[in-house]
Parts: sequence; C-alpha cells; structure tokens
Amino acid sequence: MDPLEGETTSASVEYEPVSVKDVLVEMKDTAELLIDLSYSAVLHRSEELATEVLRLEERMDVLELRARMSLLMAARKPADAEQLAPVLGIVGAADGISDAAGDIAKIVLEDMGLPEAMRAALPEAAGTLVRGVVDPNSPYTGRTLKDIDLESETGVRAIALRRGTDWLLNPGPNTRVEADDVALLRGPDSSIGDVYETLTGESYEAPTVEAPDIDDLERAVDTIIHMKDFSELAVDLAYSSVLFDSEELAEEVRNLEVEVDAMQSRFEAWTLRAAADASDPVVLRGLIQLGNSTERISDSAIEISEGVLRDIDVHPVVQLAVQESDEIITRVVVDPDSDLDDTAVTAGVPDADSMMSVIAIRRPGEGWLLVADADAELRGGDVLISKGTRTAAADFRELATA
Repeated sequence: MDPLEGETTSASVEYEPVSVKDVLVEMKDTAELLIDLSYSAVLHRSEELATEVLRLEERMDVLELRARMSLLMAARKPADAEQLAPVLGIVGAADGISDAAGDIAKIVLEDMGLPEAMRAALPEAAGTLVRGVVDPNSPYTGRTLKDIDLESETGVRAIALRRGTDWLLNPGPNTRVEADDVALLRGPDSSIGDVYETLTGESYEAPTVEAPDIDDLERAVDTIIHMKDFSELAVDLAYSSVLFDSEELAEEVRNLEVEVDAMQSRFEAWTLRAAADASDPVVLRGLIQLGNSTERISDSAIEISEGVLRDIDVHPVVQLAVQESDEIITRVVVDPDSDLDDTAVTAGVPDADSMMSVIAIRRPGEGWLLVADADAELRGGDVLISKGTRTAAADFRELATA
C-alpha cells in the first residue's frame, strides 16, 4: 500500500509572491533533516520515519517549484541571470538531496533488505533520532520549548514538528508543543528514551541489532559509512563556501566529491565480492541503493558551490538564507589564551561546554583540516567552521574570545 495513500501527493502549484530567502532557508533545513531522517529510518527499520521522509520529499518538490518561479520572475536583465544562475543550482541541489533521501527511505518501505553488518554500524554514524506523537496528557503539551527548556535540561532537541500537513522545521523558544504534533527528536542515548516517554506516554525501545551475519561485508560497510560522513561534510562545506564566498572551501568540496566517487568504486567492488559468499545475495539490494544515494548527496554539494568555483558573485539572498537557516554555519577565529585554545576536538566535538560541532579548521600556514572523523587540538589563530543552533553559536564565539 502507498504509505501516503489518502493524502494529496500532486497538488497543483501556482505562482504567488514569496520570499526567495525564506524558501531557500526552508529548502536547506529540509534537505539536512531528510538526510538524518532517512538514515534513521534504515537504522530503526521504521516505516513511520520512512513515511515522514516521503512527506518531506513531497514538500521539497513544492518548494523547488516556488523557488524556480520566483527566480524566473526576478531575472530582468543579463546581470540578474548571471547572479541567479548559481541560485538555481542551489535549488536543484537541495531537491537532489531530497530525492536521494527518498530513495534511502524506500529501502525500508519496499523491504529491499539490508545486512545486519550495515545496521550495526549505523547508530554511531547516524546518531539517535526518534519520532513520537505528542500525548494530550504529556507534561510538555501546551507549553513552549523555552518553558520546557528541553535542550538545556536533557541535551535532547526538537529538530522539527509536524502539525497535520504543516511542518515547523525551525522550532524556536516560543514554539508551543501541541497535542498530536508529530515530533522529531535528536539527542544522547542516555536521555532520549526518557524524553520520548514523557512526550508520548509510550515506552521507548532502543533499536536492537544482531551480530553481523556476513563477515565479508565489513569493508563495504566501513566504506559506505565514510561515504555518508564525507557527503554530509561536503554539503556543509558547500554552504560555507557560499556564505563566506570562499574558493578554498569550494575546492575542498570538489576534493571530497572526488574522494566519495573513489569510495563508491571500492564499495561496489567489496559488495560484489561479498555477494559470492552471501546465502541470499538479494539482501544486498538495499546496501547498493544506499551507496548510490549517498554518492548523489556529494554530487549535490558540487552544485551548491558551483557559482563560487566559477567565480560568479553569489547573490546576497543566498548568503542571508544560509545565515538564517535552522542549524547555522559560523566562522570564528580562536584567540590565543581563550577557552578554546589548546582544546581537543574528537570527531568534530570540542572538549568544551558547547553544543557546536567543528566541521573544518583552517590553520595559518598549514591549510584546511577536515575533522569529520579526525582528532585535532585547537590553537590560537585557528579559523573554525562550525555548525549548530543560534544559541550554541553565540556561546561558542564567547569561548573563542580571550
């Protein structure tokens, strides 16, 4: 049965004046949420999460059409067309990420199968993300996120709410949690279960994974996890390259895309070798689709940074959109003797009182260090590209200042 049966899946879209900046913000936030949701759906074998992916993918299609209509109306002379062409590329890239996420979700919805070796590796790679329906009797019902103070108290963050067919992708302090809202929560394993139970009134069952059943898949699984990390990093750096109009960052995006292509080649080779030893090679179908979809995400990153690579002036509306999205990207310089000076960074997480994640470090005289899966120690003078909430970003700047 169609998971969206009974819902409108091809509503007509007519031109209406909209803020291109607001549409770009929603597209960026939606694309990033889709990546998280799709991998979490695979981890949990959750048809509910996978169906939310398809709902968001449908929403993305509408956003893409509205953005293209508005951009076409805005181009009145050749100079406009030159500045807006990269914006069209960014719109197409967000939709490409959405399509790739939809294909990942279909691994679950179409029961393609995925070896346990893959699911065993996903929790660390995907993090913990759960979907819950707000119970009318929950202590959170009718209260704002500021009043609940969920993130500060538990480390769990409401990354999105769905109210009927309406999505709230950037729930802020004044967002009120209502009964029957569909909430998407992300947080540490130690507390997300308790928050889920308080929110929904239902017991939380963490995903259980059996021991890997195909030893020969270990290299293929390791490779695809690296592909996922590198693809997400490429998207983050691509938006950073636009925000800071940085050709250096755009070149790093290109380097990452080349690396992901090479990884996919190795992944396919290992998967084919593993098929010879698998009792049922059909179980590898989902793994192959996961690899192809992950590689397409890195391709989309190139589209985002294309204007910077070709030395085309980035339209100001794009930079505003990147600055105002849900999880913002910031650039800070570490002052000598600040709280971040000599701080260790492990897999992107600084050993400091901060919820920001360090994406990349530019060290004077040494160039860029990508820290998705590498350890580092921050030094005075380092330029940090980081990602997190607005509140966390403000605190992070204070830590970097002597």
